[in-house]
Parts: sequence; C-alpha cells; structure tokens
Amino acid sequence: MFPKSGITKGDLANYYEKVAVYMLPYLKNRPLTMHRFPDGIMKNGFFQKNASDYFPGWIRTEQVKKKDGWVNHVICDSADTLRYLVNHGTIAFHVALGTLEKLEYPDKLIFDLDPAIDDFKTVVEGAKIIHNLLKNELGMTPFVMTTGSRGLHITVPLNRTKNFDEVHDFTKNIAKYLSNEHPKKFTMAMRKDQREGKLFIDYVRNSYGQTGVCPFSVRAFENAPVATPLAWKELEDTSLNAQTYTIHNIFKRLGQNRNPWEFFEKKSKGIQKAVKKLATLEVQQHEKAYF
Repeated sequence: MFPKSGITKGDLANYYEKVAVYMLPYLKNRPLTMHRFPDGIMKNGFFQKNASDYFPGWIRTEQVKKKDGWVNHVICDSADTLRYLVNHGTIAFHVALGTLEKLEYPDKLIFDLDPAIDDFKTVVEGAKIIHNLLKNELGMTPFVMTTGSRGLHITVPLNRTKNFDEVHDFTKNIAKYLSNEHPKKFTMAMRKDQREGKLFIDYVRNSYGQTGVCPFSVRAFENAPVATPLAWKELEDTSLNAQTYTIHNIFKRLGQNRNPWEFFEKKSKGIQKAVKKLATLEVQQHEKAYF
C-alpha cells in the first residue's frame, strides 16, 4: 500500500484494529466517506460515499438525504467494519460534522488551516491566533489536531442548537474578521494561486454534506501518518509537523494516556453568545479602520 516505506495492507488493518478503541467514538453514528486506494498510494485513489453493492449485510448502512436524492452511507461502528474497509483499499476515513439523529445540526465546527506552501511554522502561528480568538474573545473551547497531511484542524464542539447554515455563516464571519485583522497572515481565497503565501482559513467544510478527517485516521502519504489530537501546548514543540505521528509511533503516545480530546463532547456549547461577541469585535474593527 505504501511502496517506499514498505507498509502493507496487513499492517494497515492491524493498526486500525488496535486503534479502534480510540477511533470509534469519533466514527459512531456518522455518515462515512472512504478515501480508497485499491492499488496503493502510488496510484490515484478516489472518494466513495455510497456503500458498494457487494458489501456484506453486517456492514451497517444508512440512507442520508442529499440535494437531489439519497446516499447510502456506511456507518463505521465496529473494529470489524474498519478492518473490512481497509481490506478493500480504504486508507483514510472522513466523517460528517453531525450525527444521524440530528444530521442537519452539526455537533462540531472545523477550521482547516491549509498552507499555501509546505510551511508548518506558518500553520502553527495561525492556529495560535485563532485559538486566542475562539477561547479568550469568544468564550469557546477549541481543540487542535494534526491532519496527517500538511496542516492543522481546529475543532470546536457544539451542542447542536444551530443548523449548518447558521454555523457556516458564523465560521465565515470569523474567517473574514481574522483576514481583516491579520491581512498579512490569513486569506479567504479559495484558489492557491491567489493566496500570496498566506494561510487559507477553510471554513467552507462547515456545510451540510461536508466532512472532516476522523481523529486517528491514516492519510495516504508514505510512512502512513496519522491525524492526531494534540494539546495546545504541544504546538510549542518546534519539531512537530503535520505528519509527526504515524502508525509506528502513535501507540507509544496513547500508551502514555495522551489523548487530549478525551473530554471533547463534554465541552460542547452553543454559538449564540460567541456570535454576539464576534459582532462587537467586527464593529470595533470597522471603527478602527474608519478612523
């Protein structure tokens, strides 16, 4: 599966079987999007939402509404399902931002920090700024995770009182505020050739039908890097990068009880107060720019 680093499908299956106890709580009751590489990462992979017709009956699936119909999503709620999907070439697991029982009301929001170039230092600097805004200015509880790719995800647990449209508008306004407050650091430009070396704040995934990579998912890069929940203080480690943790060293970390997202759900809250606080900051920003 990973030719240069010699990692086999069996290695991947064994990893997922072992990590399942940590990973399944983040997969439970969430529509799954599979990133499959049947011929290994040297060949083009593909994203798959609809369960294949040949999947056995014991694989749980659920019909999920989309704009023009329905998607028969896999719901990965067991280690056996993880192993089965890996056996069919799934490397990465991406999940919806809401759960089946209230799917149009997300229980988390995500900011995906994507560097214009491979510059993790810039990502860390941006993450600290966003952390300060979310926690100290807006009164929210942000969590941080390496993506296993190039950047970081900043995730905030929500109590599902607002729908995707409302959460999307809120996160868009945060991205706009930050881009105005730090115009040399942040951008909202979607196209990479328009970012001018700035850090793109991807708020768009906070929409119905969008996904985020699941904590502890492997990514399709050599050495099989893992999306890893961090404590904020770990960003001070200058040796850290988006692919620091892999299937080879993640269990040493977990063996030391280092899962900073253990109480993620218990920190959930609504966005109502944060929306009002952000509106006040926006007024102050406008007045500052005007005068």
